[in-house]
Amino acid sequence: MAQANFLYEPANDSAGLPLTVSVFADRPHVRAEMGEDAEAAGFRLSVCEDVGTLLGGEDIRVLGEVVLLDCPQVDAASLAALCRLDMRVARSGAHFIVSTTVDALDDVFACLDQSRPQILVDPTRAERVIALGRVLARVPNLKVREMSQQDRLMLLRLTEQVDQVAERLDRFGSSGAELAWPDDRHFRVKSPASRFRGADQDDDFTQAGDAGALSLPEPQLVRQVIRQRQLRARFFDAGLFADPAWDILLDLTAAQGEGKRVSVTSLCIAANVPPTTGLRWISQMTDAGLLERVEDETDRRRAFIVLSERSASAMAGYFAALGGDTGHLA
Repeated sequence: MAQANFLYEPANDSAGLPLTVSVFADRPHVRAEMGEDAEAAGFRLSVCEDVGTLLGGEDIRVLGEVVLLDCPQVDAASLAALCRLDMRVARSGAHFIVSTTVDALDDVFACLDQSRPQILVDPTRAERVIALGRVLARVPNLKVREMSQQDRLMLLRLTEQVDQVAERLDRFGSSGAELAWPDDRHFRVKSPASRFRGADQDDDFTQAGDAGALSLPEPQLVRQVIRQRQLRARFFDAGLFADPAWDILLDLTAAQGEGKRVSVTSLCIAANVPPTTGLRWISQMTDAGLLERVEDETDRRRAFIVLSERSASAMAGYFAALGGDTGHLA
């Protein structure tokens, strides 16, 4: 039996005016696809140009409610354009969707410190459509109309079925859940003994405690747990045990004990999920207060992810509660 296909009606703001989208991409075919997908999703295309136009002397273009940017490679000019656009989007309150590559991810992530964008890594066209769907999901009273058989973008049905990971993250982020001890105690955390600290560790990674402070677990132990978790993929489908949040927390716990800074690319790899999915987890965990973004004071092109104080306290308390019983940690 043929399934009915649906396409969103024009998305309107609270005043009933069509929502607009601005598209910036240097690759002509990608720029055309992004514009077509946005229009098919119900947005009105206001700008569809190459990234270089963002470097003009005057900002003569008014950004749309949604801004789409394709940035697969970075150089000085593109990074300048990205920083400028990040600031403008943040000030305007627009939704920002940025697609990039694994090689450029760290540089792109470092530039986007104000606009809270959706970042897609080597996305398929369907993944770009899903990103638009996540924007559409925030539009109140959105209606759909039936598509004809001639409508090309059947992929828009994906916008009504945001993938399970995104749904889990949204529920977690909106639940207001907080890390707290049962009796509302709060602990200070200190790093492991000095023999386990990395040579480059500094005060940013050590919350030197008093006599009652809990210590983070030895990084060697945490790395052992991580190896045990990875070993399962040799014998079972890795998807059976997907738990990106825990993998992220473990990796950052070990790195903090070793005195290492963790880039967003490295953390996506540690999460054992596709980079775009890993970025969603990192974003939601940051919003929930589990993680923090730390800028590199000596190089604005770099930014790192660290445990928040609450997460460090929770990890220290968790391992302390286990004591020597660590055989089941994986």
